[in-house]
Amino acid sequence: MADQSAEAVTRHLTPEARLAAGRSARLRTSVDAHAIVPHDDDRPDPVDLLARQEAARVPELVPIRYGRMLASPFAFFRGAAVVMAADLARTPVSGLMCQLCGDAHLSNFGMFASAERRLVFDVNDFDETYPGFWEWDVKRLAASLVVAARHNGFRRGVRAAVVLESVGRYRRAMHRFAAQREVDVWYARADLEELNGLLRSQISKAGRKRLATATAKARTRDSMHAFRKMTALVDGRRRLVADPPLIVPLSDLLPTTGQAELETQLRGLLAGYADTLAAERRHLFHQFRLVDVARKVVGVGSVGTRCWVVLLSGRDENDPLLLQVKEAMPSVLAPYVEPGAVGWRSEGERVVSGQRLMQATGDIFLGWQTFAGIDGRTRDFCVRQLRDWKGSALIDTMDPEAMRVYGAICGWTLARAHARTGDRIALAGYLGDDAAFDRALVEFAESYADRNERDYEGLVAAARSGRIQVREGV
Repeated sequence: MADQSAEAVTRHLTPEARLAAGRSARLRTSVDAHAIVPHDDDRPDPVDLLARQEAARVPELVPIRYGRMLASPFAFFRGAAVVMAADLARTPVSGLMCQLCGDAHLSNFGMFASAERRLVFDVNDFDETYPGFWEWDVKRLAASLVVAARHNGFRRGVRAAVVLESVGRYRRAMHRFAAQREVDVWYARADLEELNGLLRSQISKAGRKRLATATAKARTRDSMHAFRKMTALVDGRRRLVADPPLIVPLSDLLPTTGQAELETQLRGLLAGYADTLAAERRHLFHQFRLVDVARKVVGVGSVGTRCWVVLLSGRDENDPLLLQVKEAMPSVLAPYVEPGAVGWRSEGERVVSGQRLMQATGDIFLGWQTFAGIDGRTRDFCVRQLRDWKGSALIDTMDPEAMRVYGAICGWTLARAHARTGDRIALAGYLGDDAAFDRALVEFAESYADRNERDYEGLVAAARSGRIQVREGV
């Protein structure tokens, strides 16, 4: 288990002392050591780790999770954060900590709208966020790039170039952030309009066209798009449309008495959730009224967690607000990091606090609440808008140039997120001015991609033997 007391740098030291502390950490744990992937001996069985997560999930949805993970080694990697967390806990660490995403694979970055209605690029999944060693996030990102690049048929030299660009961009960005004022680091963000200018000289004309297309598409994926796609008039009233098992309206999920009870509980959840918003946003939220509720299946690794889509209406039915109320479970990193004085009252607050710390700009309706369901069990939830100019990269269609550029953007974004909560000066001192860490991560990522393929085959075998139940194509 990692020990937070290893963090030897405080923000109250001089920049020179913080830089020296980072360099001292590099002497204790060389950057070359980060190439190591611990041997398989005494390693927990990956299928067992995944199965342990089943107990707290909706039983009929768990086979969908396995079905999605079996689609490819990359799909398996996305859903196996719990497996990699156990592996990362056995790797050498620098001793320098920050707030982690906890699941920083390349599909957990993307575009969305800022409060100022500008399109930004940032980390966009925080289910596993937790304080930890910064290199754990970087290693998950690097490994995801290799797994995805293999899926796309890239040769080893191309894969190495992709990882070198991403990790190198992380390292160089951390050096730049180390030289900046505190407020400047906090305000830094990847605004898509500015990003287009920065990338113009680095990508081809076809690449720029793809980026423009993705940007335009993200702008169309707003709440009104979701509203039109997910709702319909039923007997003169606006209702969420069933698409089982992915979307199941409350009216189809429970008998009438159960519907009334759960709706009452959800109203209580929303009332309590409003208290976690800033006063002006709470005032805005209170202008809306509850219209309909449906259960939603989300993500890959999150399949089986309880998630609700809540349709609310403002001025009239053409003034909708769609919220996602998603169950927040303990982070996969929690068993491997000393808890310390984190101060969270719930897992929902952990997710929201981590997101607010790491994202440059966030959803104005982001909040949390705890409530007891109709089964009497108390669960934690986080709440956000269902969709607000949201866009994700199509990893399967990326060519080498696109993945190299995308990986670099992810590396810069992750560095900015870490610089906000970790000691960026010590981190820069640890990383150094050369590419030794970048090269170590290339070796780590290739070795971990090998392990991921073995783990994927283990899940395939478990499905064939009936050890796990699978529902594919959903």
